[in-house]
Amino acid sequence: MLINFFLTLRKYKVPVTIRELLDLLNGLKHQLVYANVDDFYLLSRTALVKDEKNYDKFDRAFSAYFKGLEDLHGLLESLIPDEWLRREFEQSLTKEELEQIEGLGGLEKLIEAFKEAKEAAEKEAQQGKDGEEGEEGDADKEGKNGPGGKGKGKKKKAKKVWDDRQYKNLDDSVELGTRNIKMALRRLRKFARSGTEEELDMSGTIKSTAHNGGMLDIKMQPLRKNTVKVLLFLDIGGSMDAHVKICEELFSATRTEFKHLESFYFHNFIYESVWKDNRRRMSERIPTWEVLNKYSHDYKVVFVGDATMAPYEITHAGGSVEHWNEEPGAAWMERLGNIYDKLIWLNPTPQETWEYSSSVTMTQNLVDGKMFPLTVRGLEEGMSELSK
Repeated sequence: MLINFFLTLRKYKVPVTIRELLDLLNGLKHQLVYANVDDFYLLSRTALVKDEKNYDKFDRAFSAYFKGLEDLHGLLESLIPDEWLRREFEQSLTKEELEQIEGLGGLEKLIEAFKEAKEAAEKEAQQGKDGEEGEEGDADKEGKNGPGGKGKGKKKKAKKVWDDRQYKNLDDSVELGTRNIKMALRRLRKFARSGTEEELDMSGTIKSTAHNGGMLDIKMQPLRKNTVKVLLFLDIGGSMDAHVKICEELFSATRTEFKHLESFYFHNFIYESVWKDNRRRMSERIPTWEVLNKYSHDYKVVFVGDATMAPYEITHAGGSVEHWNEEPGAAWMERLGNIYDKLIWLNPTPQETWEYSSSVTMTQNLVDGKMFPLTVRGLEEGMSELSK
């Protein structure tokens, strides 16, 4: 049973391994939970999920696999003979407990009494539910909450905890927001102290004061600044119009996170020129050679685009849809790769669709496979690649 559950988790992209499955089986072997699906849910989530961002995926997988299963007891009854269960139950009891059961009429009488008590409780619960529905109907006639605006209120129907999906906002495939982008971009930050001494050096001051016989000796140090330098190339227009919002958020976040940031626009693919102002894109172009010669090889290069175009726009001279390009875009991407060791491409389209576009595959090959989806995880992986 748990093998199929394990495969279902993998299908829902929960990163579980055989090691974690063995941990869960070991917990079941020692009867940490028994015949209760809620307890099994908590145990399996604890054993199988190592990062809270995967809780929502786990809940969806659990709900899909155990749909309609209210209690593991019914499943166990169908798999284990009644006689075996009775024998195991009797062996777990002390001599005194067995004598008490015999005094009540035997195990059969005890089980029958339990069934009658359960049926009575269910009947009472149903009557209470019907009464509440009646009260709610009366309240609807007199006002939503009855006279005075404060009725008893409707009892909330029980809901499986895995269907609540309380952790869906922690899923790493959700759309990015400016704050999430900033958090991911901070993986690329590299601090160094430079400039004038404007910040108190607390540890240096304490050490110097101690060596000075207790006489205060204040030490200052330069401020820590992010020294990472980034070249950002943004695809604009055409099919990228559908991704304007996320690109604006990315652009806003990069401007606040990196002091040394230079951004440029292009359309579909990089050619012999780029631009900084879309309003003057036809009159104020910047030669790509100028960019390559001006910015040193220690800059990190980030392309943002859907890479969706006709293949000849990448491979052929004159392939651009806006002007005549003397050299193919692939040649310019190769030059960028030769100068800048750290280069990635961020794609705002769903990763599962990339294989259906030949131009996306070609672009992936040109950037040595360093194309990442524009999601929280994709951005984190891209920043990790640039920081290596």
